[in-house]
Amino acid sequence: MSSFSEKVVLITGGAGGIGIATAKAFADEGAKVALVDLKEDALKEAASKAGLDNALLLSGNVTKEEDVERYVNETINAYGQIDVFVNNAGINGDFKNITEQTVENVQNVLNVNVIGVFLGLKYVMKTMIEKKSGVIINLASNGGLLGAPGMSAYVASKHAVIAFNKTAALEGAEYNIRSVAVCPSGVDTQMMRSIETNSMPGNEGDAKKAFEASVPLNRYATATEIADLIAFLASDKASFISGSYHRIDGGQAATSV
Repeated sequence: MSSFSEKVVLITGGAGGIGIATAKAFADEGAKVALVDLKEDALKEAASKAGLDNALLLSGNVTKEEDVERYVNETINAYGQIDVFVNNAGINGDFKNITEQTVENVQNVLNVNVIGVFLGLKYVMKTMIEKKSGVIINLASNGGLLGAPGMSAYVASKHAVIAFNKTAALEGAEYNIRSVAVCPSGVDTQMMRSIETNSMPGNEGDAKKAFEASVPLNRYATATEIADLIAFLASDKASFISGSYHRIDGGQAATSV
């Protein structure tokens, strides 16, 4: 019997590198998977490439309450329940120092990374409270634990994800709902390509080398490595883990206090 046999897993940001790798990790362990992303075509393409032919594909905007309520209900209607929620959708936005940053960019990043996370918690937790069980994995970042020049909006948003995670764990505890945050460093996905471009436009290769050099293991994580941690934290083997955040950063935590 696979460890997630007959379990239902809902994942936002489903067309992205971490989202699709996580979907595959759960599906390989017997889970029924529902994937949400803004662009339906990108979602279909990603799911097809990953061999997730049986996944439920749902288009929706994580920042719009009516969309979130709809795709949560669609998942319940299709599968009857949600056992695991991977609150993954996020963006990095434009990189500028605080004095040069725009209100529009900050609002956009906070809208996706904070309001999107909040709305996912709001509607998925309601369904988990009804059945008195569930696991929520919130995708934060090493950026949620420190500062980073030029990345104030992203860093602030990921600090907020960790705060929501802690409160969700406390509010969900009496209903046997666990909430755990995952904090990756750089992951070899399209988002990291965007971060490299934002950091050193025209010199993306140098940016990649610099980011990798900051990691003791001297490389980015793979999306599969992040997915494997998510699957473990959602499993019964992690049944006493809640409210905490877990760094997966190739040793970067060992370089700081």
